[in-house]
Amino acid sequence: MNESTGITRVAISGAGGRMGRTLAEACEAVSQVEVTAAIEHADSDCLGRDLGELAGLGRMGVAVVADLASVAADFDLLIEFTRPEATIDNLRECRRLGKAMVIGTTGLSREQIAEVEAASKEIPVVFAPNMSIGVNVLLNLLRTAAAALGDDYDVEIIEAHHRHKVDAPSGTALKLGEVVADALDRDLDECAVYGREGQTGERDRKTIGFATVRGGDVVGDHTVLFAGEGERIELTHKASSRMTFAGGAVRAAGWLSGREPGLYSMQDVLGLVEGE
Repeated sequence: MNESTGITRVAISGAGGRMGRTLAEACEAVSQVEVTAAIEHADSDCLGRDLGELAGLGRMGVAVVADLASVAADFDLLIEFTRPEATIDNLRECRRLGKAMVIGTTGLSREQIAEVEAASKEIPVVFAPNMSIGVNVLLNLLRTAAAALGDDYDVEIIEAHHRHKVDAPSGTALKLGEVVADALDRDLDECAVYGREGQTGERDRKTIGFATVRGGDVVGDHTVLFAGEGERIELTHKASSRMTFAGGAVRAAGWLSGREPGLYSMQDVLGLVEGE
């Protein structure tokens, strides 16, 4: 944070992509953050171009570069919505530079998540599979619902995303499953079912099923279905714009500025207490 102005200087990773451009727009809409750096991979045709012009915002005076270290003096915090490998590369660099991070990348392996956790002992990190405020409220509703309904209801999680999404199930769907499993005192690694085909036999009442849809330009739909005898309860969140996630990430950036090193979630950012 710039101590004289109270503004957090933000770098955007994947600046030339759809999410990067949306993040630039979201930052422009608030006063407590300012985009001062933009990063893309070394082969991007966006290198050297002005981020504002890429995002349709008019010239911002922020050129897209490939080397994060080259703009180290220009930013306080990096917002990261890219691929797992690029995220870990940038995490290592931010750790070296002492820069904070907001990470919305999904599909990280257990080893990569462990590296995020290790880095958070030295730098402040907000790490969440979904930055949407609505989804994080949904997580709290799920804890209440699952705990009340117990093992008498079958649980299925259905998610849909655009054709370009490369990981499945989505990070958000997995987080929804983790919350339900925890409330029901189950281990998601043991009870998750990620696909059904052929003669599967009768459903195990303690499994949590996942169904994945990919197609078109669906931004992100998630439904948790509790199916009981004679009734069904469905909790659903539908995102119609990437601005939903970008706005949450920018809110997280403003909240994280000046925090002590640690691993934070969007539940922390929103003042929601996990597990209660």
